[in-house]
Amino acid sequence: MNAMNGYQVSFFFEQDRRHDGAAMHEWLLRTARSLGIEGGTLLPASEGYGRAGRLHSAHFVELGDQPVEFTMAMTTERATALFELLERERVDLFYVKTAIEFGRVGG
Repeated sequence: MNAMNGYQVSFFFEQDRRHDGAAMHEWLLRTARSLGIEGGTLLPASEGYGRAGRLHSAHFVELGDQPVEFTMAMTTERATALFELLERERVDLFYVKTAIEFGRVGG
């Protein structure tokens, strides 16, 4: 088993959020890859609410308000680089950052 220590970072936002001319999830995917973060998963949600208490949900007619979660596992160094970049880019996102052990087993 090849285990590493680092962080699981999850960002939560609505599907229609944009940054630098791109959909937020596309921008985060591209940014994570450019920083060497090895993988991430985008999860659509059916409903959620934010700090203002407003309900966000996936409607048949309008999916732009659908809540999404983008989760990645990364080393401490890459987490530091990611958060420094988000600060420089002035990206306003809610996140959860949890210390973890991660790696691959069996292969």
